[in-house]
Amino acid sequence: MSLFGDGLEKAVQKAFTRPAPKSAGAQMRYLVKQLGGTKPTAQMLRISQRTVERYVKDQIKKPRPGLATRMEREVKKRWQPQIRAKARAKAASTGGIVIDTRARLGYTAPIGTTDQDRIRHLTVALPPQYAARLFDAQDAGASDAQLQEIAAEALKEVYFQDGGRRAGSLDEVRFTDIEHLEFDL
Repeated sequence: MSLFGDGLEKAVQKAFTRPAPKSAGAQMRYLVKQLGGTKPTAQMLRISQRTVERYVKDQIKKPRPGLATRMEREVKKRWQPQIRAKARAKAASTGGIVIDTRARLGYTAPIGTTDQDRIRHLTVALPPQYAARLFDAQDAGASDAQLQEIAAEALKEVYFQDGGRRAGSLDEVRFTDIEHLEFDL
């Protein structure tokens, strides 16, 4: 999966007010209800319709690891859509988003200045317009590289240039080696 996309999803999931279903039967019942039947659920999870029915009736209690991962991911993707939308809207309008990363950050700068990339651990609060851009790009199906570019541009503006007060001639900031990345609303 994508590092930036998954990080944004985890940040939104922290806003949930109730825990998502944990047991295989409860997860399967939730998915059947959301998708409107056992057949679409079976097609989405790439299993047979009869297997879905057996999970719904609690005849099977422990799914194999691949199926358990798919079920959990699909449940969390659909869990509490209104809470998810409110959290995203708040971050995009007033709250902003916090990025915590340990990565090798490099930048392009004029000749005569040091532009050597190095490992930095940054925890930076990004303004709401960057949260909105990240979420809009994610909704539009942007790749991880595109999300990474938006985050790098936000770090350039907020951290390196400090809102225009320094490093005005800085051209581009780039992530090269990402050791840790986490978002928070």
